[in-house]
Amino acid sequence: MLPSAVSRVLTRLVLPLCAIATTAMADPAPKFDSRPWADDFAALKTGMEARYANLAWFASPQGGVDLPALERRARAALAATDNDSEARRIILDFVAALGDGHFSRLPDDPAAGAAHPEPPKAKLNPGDPETGCAALGYAPRGHAGFSLPFESLPGFTLTADGLTHGFRAGLLPVRPGVTLGLVRIPEFRETGTLWACLEAWRGLVRQHKPIDADAVTDAVQMQWFAVMSATLRDFAARRVAAVVADVGNNSGGDDLSDWLPRLFTGQPVHSARMLVARAPAMSAYTEEELTALRKPLPGEAGPEAREAVEHAIAGFEADEKAMSVQVCDMSWVWREQRPWQAEAPCSRLIDVGSAGGFLAYLAPHSFDVSVAKRFYWPAVADDYIGAWTGPAYAVTDTHTYSAAEQFAASFQNNRIGKTVGEHTAGDGCGFVADLPPLVLPNSHLAFRMPNCVRLRADGTDEVAGVAPDLPVTPLKDESPRARAARLAETIADDLLKGR
Repeated sequence: MLPSAVSRVLTRLVLPLCAIATTAMADPAPKFDSRPWADDFAALKTGMEARYANLAWFASPQGGVDLPALERRARAALAATDNDSEARRIILDFVAALGDGHFSRLPDDPAAGAAHPEPPKAKLNPGDPETGCAALGYAPRGHAGFSLPFESLPGFTLTADGLTHGFRAGLLPVRPGVTLGLVRIPEFRETGTLWACLEAWRGLVRQHKPIDADAVTDAVQMQWFAVMSATLRDFAARRVAAVVADVGNNSGGDDLSDWLPRLFTGQPVHSARMLVARAPAMSAYTEEELTALRKPLPGEAGPEAREAVEHAIAGFEADEKAMSVQVCDMSWVWREQRPWQAEAPCSRLIDVGSAGGFLAYLAPHSFDVSVAKRFYWPAVADDYIGAWTGPAYAVTDTHTYSAAEQFAASFQNNRIGKTVGEHTAGDGCGFVADLPPLVLPNSHLAFRMPNCVRLRADGTDEVAGVAPDLPVTPLKDESPRARAARLAETIADDLLKGR
């Protein structure tokens, strides 16, 4: 073999050995450092102590979550993990274990860059309601059909389709002498009902009133009440045995869910007591209410109305001052469970009146609506109260969320009627102020945290969900049609028991 060839062979043998030796002498791969994730977990807990309205509920035995045990497991898992993806999952699972649908991770921040300036608002042409309603965000959403296929059952008659006009409604004969009037509420958002916007818009034009976003919104709300009232009165004229409001598969919405139950009974209806997190940022809520209350009253407002407004102003001013007063260290929630007491000093909650404004109840037409709605928002529905006064039921399921739960809870709290179906999702109040998300310092995971609590009549947090008075849960191999029939039969049986 030529020397050059030998040299090449030796080179091929020696170089790998040198590489092996170099590798052996190199430092071992660095061990995974979980400390940044531990810091994130600590920041999450601190943020919850400061801002999470449902924290004291979940720290109680009634909350159904052993929060100290959950925290210990998450902390131990973070200390033992050896990779980022697992650490991220541990934190996300910790939040998910609470079962609070409003406490959720937000999408990652979009790429940095100059945002396009906000374009001017679209001009509204009074003669073009279709384009105007679209510009204001009104469009059909979701499924207009009932949450169970009641329409497919024998003898069902559709009286309103829920698309071109009004809420989907119909008559369902269950047995001789028992016909149910069903009305579907797919969500509690005005913008999901294009028909309401079109009718409200045309009404404003006929009355020669100005067309702007606020005027349309107010008119749409009145359209909701007028059409629901007409639906219920039609049921009464047809002598149905009971009215059934279907809020299954309803994602929630806004305050309509607090106002609308008043149409289903002639009895007084009280809004749920509401509390908010004791945090300086929550002054955004009280300041919004104070701004509305401080607007000049109409000249015809009497001394009683002015006194009621001043009383509400004083109440919200006191709440605003209390926002910045931290009465206790909330870190106890990670060490022990304490019985639920919404008014306990260490729940860090402030009573702000009710979900219907400063007052939970005001007798209909006590004041002019322009005054009353400043401190009692349901006053806008006063003209439609008691459209139906007979037996009433609300259909719920595991996809009944947020404001739809408030509607169902109001049925139970005020003994308007019974709920039938499945336990609701358990989202509770959610948000009454738009606050910045909590962003963890190292992973930059961002979370929104509920900042308000609605209380049930028994004092529990509505985030626990609404259990049905008449359970009708899915059975193995049962079709939706069969369950719809079984639910209707359950209502019929309950009606006959009450006779």
